[in-house]
Amino acid sequence: MARRGSKIDVEITEGAIRVRSLERVLTIVPTPPPADLDEDVDFYIELDEIECWDPPHDEAAIEIDELQKILEAIEEQVEKHGLSVVFE
Repeated sequence: MARRGSKIDVEITEGAIRVRSLERVLTIVPTPPPADLDEDVDFYIELDEIECWDPPHDEAAIEIDELQKILEAIEEQVEKHGLSVVFE
């Protein structure tokens, strides 16, 4: 996904989703879905947990427009693998 010449790459690992953009990395560890969730999902991600990039860029806050692009890239990659994701 392009953004001013940058690309957002998403890697799905067994325990996390790793997002790369420029030289920054964001590691997202999905949480177990709540028991009352009506759908079966492979990844449940709490948006409140996504605030900053991983060190050494952890002082760079992730802005709303950037977050939207990250979420779209995650959805695209998850769908490619035949998996599902819920963002709360």
